[in-house]
Amino acid sequence: MKIKNICCIGAGYVGGPTMAVIAQKCPEINVTVVDINAERIAAWNDEDVENIPIYEPGLSDIVKEARGRNLFFSTDVDGAIDKAEMIFISVNTPTKTYGIGKGMAADLKFIELCARQIARVSKNDKIVVEKSTLPVRTAEALKNILDNTGNGVNYQILSNPEFLAEGTAVQDLQNPDRILIGGDIDTEEGLDAMQALVDVYAHWVPNENILTTNVWSSELSKLTANAFLAQRISSINAMSELCEKTGADVNEVAKAVGMDSRIGPKFLQSSVGFGGSCFQKDILNLVYISKSFGLNEVADYWEQVIIMNDHQKRRFASNMVKTLYNTVSGKKIAILGWAFKKDTNDTRESAAIYVSDYLLNEQAEIVIYDPKVTSEQIFSDLEYLGTHSSEEIRERVKVVNTAHDACKDAHAVTILTEWDEFKDLDWQAVYDDMLKPAFLFDGRRLLDRSTKEKIGFEFYAIGN
Repeated sequence: MKIKNICCIGAGYVGGPTMAVIAQKCPEINVTVVDINAERIAAWNDEDVENIPIYEPGLSDIVKEARGRNLFFSTDVDGAIDKAEMIFISVNTPTKTYGIGKGMAADLKFIELCARQIARVSKNDKIVVEKSTLPVRTAEALKNILDNTGNGVNYQILSNPEFLAEGTAVQDLQNPDRILIGGDIDTEEGLDAMQALVDVYAHWVPNENILTTNVWSSELSKLTANAFLAQRISSINAMSELCEKTGADVNEVAKAVGMDSRIGPKFLQSSVGFGGSCFQKDILNLVYISKSFGLNEVADYWEQVIIMNDHQKRRFASNMVKTLYNTVSGKKIAILGWAFKKDTNDTRESAAIYVSDYLLNEQAEIVIYDPKVTSEQIFSDLEYLGTHSSEEIRERVKVVNTAHDACKDAHAVTILTEWDEFKDLDWQAVYDDMLKPAFLFDGRRLLDRSTKEKIGFEFYAIGN
């Protein structure tokens, strides 16, 4: 099957960048990204491409190149479904906050709504591609819904998980380690559908980097990849606490361990904890799946990764309070960085949210600066936790436009996102404008201890 029209349902952190790169690399294919959020679609269509809703280095240039040529953003979901031969489902699959599996299982209600809408609108055969991160055997549920509509349309379900790292998403899409496509390998129709998607990616990805598997292996591979990466972070963070007690330096330990070719150096950077939309959600999903099959030891093993991550955030915030003479009540604490990592405006599960919530519990006055995250998003993140009223949050939390404004007259400064600009701050000027003693807490091990202590800071870093 030759694909001429692609529809992607969901204009978020996965759908938007993925479809932009596909449109850039496949100029003969019309790519339409649809979403029911009219405000988000309007932002994708903003005349100034710097105003698109997702910040990723290089993404604005790609959108500028392809938008209006073969890349379109629309709220007409039905129209795009009807026209497309291939439909990507890239909607949110949050952790359930209710009912069976609350706090662990993936909430698939948006996936099911997409399936029912595709079934209602479709008049000819479709290839439906799972792009959202999903539990194993979700494809089976999708196929059951689509095949039981009685309208005679045939569907092939493919799993094509994304392996993007936010902040480097464009680079990851243009030069992927691998493209994974799962489908029905036992039928000719299934193999044809897989080949149709292979042909799309083959415009720029070498054939040896495109892997085809059965659909179940593909779905589980995504969860497994994220679990392994998160496990490495929790492992080095566990060592960071031991380093602090024994006088070791976690960076030196990580370097020594990472030089072992069997282990390698990636994801061994100790910090205040991992965040983002995938790691915690996917591991909790893995835990829930394991428990549902009675694999309690497997579930306990992976749940410990989350427990360690939560502990790291709590102990970092607790250490700040202890260091500030066991009270931060009424004290101004400057927080530099709100995004869960640099080079993205995504704040989901950011360590900054939980550290700030802990400090609010201790009645601190918090001033926040992040170069890419809006004040509305910061307030929304804190309100979502439900531990403090909106009035209290807006009274005790202030968002400013520069790092120096955040630090002025502060009792303490803490770095919670590793933005490059924080390395290059005029730290002498920051120190001069702070209350003394001036405390600096480096939650990302971004700064050099000796130079900051020479200025006069009381300096604390994870794992040291």
